[in-house]
Amino acid sequence: MGFSQEIITEIDNIWQANLKHPFVQEIGAGTLPVKKFKYYMVQDYVYLMDYAKVFALGALKSPDLKTMIQFSNTLQSILTEEMSLHRQYAAQFNISEETLASAEPAPTTLAYKNYLLSVAQTGGQAELLAVLLPCMWGYETIGKNLAHSPGAKNVLYGEWIAMYSSPDFSALTEWLIQEFDRITAQQTLTQRVRLINIFKNSLRYEVLFWEMAYQEEKWLV
Repeated sequence: MGFSQEIITEIDNIWQANLKHPFVQEIGAGTLPVKKFKYYMVQDYVYLMDYAKVFALGALKSPDLKTMIQFSNTLQSILTEEMSLHRQYAAQFNISEETLASAEPAPTTLAYKNYLLSVAQTGGQAELLAVLLPCMWGYETIGKNLAHSPGAKNVLYGEWIAMYSSPDFSALTEWLIQEFDRITAQQTLTQRVRLINIFKNSLRYEVLFWEMAYQEEKWLV
């Protein structure tokens, strides 16, 4: 069992909360109110702009050309495929690309993306992978779980599910898991505890992100 799976087993309650959040379940059922998805789509785009930067940092911190290329390929996929789907949704909602790119982050979005960047900038490659992995792994698992759900045939949510259940997205996720397991194989107990906490916090933010979108979170003042 790789270290990644050990972490998932240890924090299974948070992992299940991520997979089974009402926002996710209602996408699968095709019943999520459109206004909640619209809110999510805008905030996720804001998040992805900084999430992509973490992959750029991954390329910068890569120890060899092969790893650098893989981080660069994943960065390209986020910018040209994942974010492109968000721009397509924005067009359906009559939101211009300029408005989408300049949207103000909600409190949870701001906190999450700042956490990602802080860990990625100050930590090594292991820390960077630990903070990245919950997002990609969670979305890939959700995509597969919903691939044959009623939502997969929904005119609005079908494309979203197709993106995250695709073989290409699964391949990127599998590489990230394998790379994390490879470089953490010789970690000390102290280092492993730190990585578990980073992974756990990032996964908690994933749950909070669903909740933020479900509640259409606003700044209080």
